[in-house]
Amino acid sequence: MFTRVVVFASPQEVADAVAHKFLERVVDLLGTRDEVQVCLTGGGTADLVYERFADLAAEAKLDLGRLHLWWGDERFVAATDPDRNSLQALSRLGRTLPIQSARIHMMAARDGRADPHDCASEYAAELGDTHFDLTFLGMGPDGHVASIFPGHPSFDATSRAVIGVTESPKPPSERISLTIPTLNRSDEIWFIVTGTGKADALLRVLEGDESLPASHAHGQQATYWFVDQAVASKLPARYVCPL
Repeated sequence: MFTRVVVFASPQEVADAVAHKFLERVVDLLGTRDEVQVCLTGGGTADLVYERFADLAAEAKLDLGRLHLWWGDERFVAATDPDRNSLQALSRLGRTLPIQSARIHMMAARDGRADPHDCASEYAAELGDTHFDLTFLGMGPDGHVASIFPGHPSFDATSRAVIGVTESPKPPSERISLTIPTLNRSDEIWFIVTGTGKADALLRVLEGDESLPASHAHGQQATYWFVDQAVASKLPARYVCPL
């Protein structure tokens, strides 16, 4: 297992590079197995990745019918709410990705549902013992990942694979999230992090500050941090590697 930090000039350059690497990884995986399991994240730069990946997949005429998509967390809001991570991702990927309900594993929306905890249990049942080939993650300025926040009950140790989150420090207040051990059921974790406001958190994570949830997320084979120059501005040179 190794950790690698790769720095690009801008969020768009991060997105372009990650989308190309994502395509290469999917092609390799589809050549060795019947199905590929990918866990997605939300966020502006991640959405740029999905937009670019959709273009690249179309150009490559890649058959994505064997690609399963999961989500690391979701805002517990209405199905049509633009804040939903899954809606943002599928509006981009769906241009070239076959949207097949058996392979698109979205977390429940609020519509007709009152409790994110029950919905979390349902998602855990659907997830079962799924092992991810690749998990995308973002990170907040406070070091949170998915909807696991520092100093919050969501970060408490638990045996549950998926949890409902209430009174979230970041709106909306109700969410559903994979737990850290579930996120870590991944061969590779790819962090996509941009912006000056996250520079302190990135340095703390790489230096092993265990008070931050992001410090606990590790791929079983590899962990990549794809970052822009702004978020890498406080990193010593020893942390940065070529792609």
